[in-house]
Amino acid sequence: MKVHIIHTGKVYIDKALAYNEKNLHPMPYTGWLRGEETKMWVPVSSYLIEHPKGLILVDTGWHEEMRTNQKKHLGRLAYSMYRGELPEGDSIMDKLNTLGIKSNDIDFVLLTHLHSDHVSGLKHLLDAKKILTSELEWKAANKKIGYIKSMWKDAPIKTFALEDVPYGPFNKGLDFFGDGTIFLIHTPGHTDGMFSLLVKMDEGWLLLASDVGYSKKSWTHMILPGVTTNKSNARQSLKWVRDFSSRKDCIQAIANHDPATKAQVIE
Repeated sequence: MKVHIIHTGKVYIDKALAYNEKNLHPMPYTGWLRGEETKMWVPVSSYLIEHPKGLILVDTGWHEEMRTNQKKHLGRLAYSMYRGELPEGDSIMDKLNTLGIKSNDIDFVLLTHLHSDHVSGLKHLLDAKKILTSELEWKAANKKIGYIKSMWKDAPIKTFALEDVPYGPFNKGLDFFGDGTIFLIHTPGHTDGMFSLLVKMDEGWLLLASDVGYSKKSWTHMILPGVTTNKSNARQSLKWVRDFSSRKDCIQAIANHDPATKAQVIE
């Protein structure tokens, strides 16, 4: 089994979006009325898993429209809070083409949650064989603010219900193939239905932690993201990532936006 860590551009955010701040500003994560010294660039990551039972793409990065009309693609509100950068050759389609993979070769697109930087590129992958997110995330994304629903309009997204699994902060998720090689782990808090992945590699578990934390320092110092829908759940999910990442059979834990994580292939 191989896991490709793919960076599909970057996003320019306020540091308080990544690392929760307590100060007099009511919403520091927005970056509104805050100086450039509070901003940072972080990668926008996707993961391609070469599994014996199929090709799996986890999250889709930025759509190529980010190169030409960000304000339209993101909408004015989101555009006022963060900006993206997608150089030529860095879109998910560019990256897959480099690997000799077409969108219809992808067996499963797994959307850990439906925030823009994870679902923006979905329309490049509409002919993938199956597109999935959690039932809880789908319900939340279509009811709550903080999502850009145009990004998945007309996409054939299917959902999965949570089941009992042996891992995770709440022991809920999905044994994806039913053989213990990939678990989708319910790790709510940043959003209601977000999931992380446990991938069974030859040497142990690879934990793809999505946005439970924005980097390794998030769980080593227990710093929640600046945006959460439930702080108690977010804290419990982050604690689980911290504890699991310290296990001897965990070879690596990766946050989606960690600047220290390089594009690479893990085998």
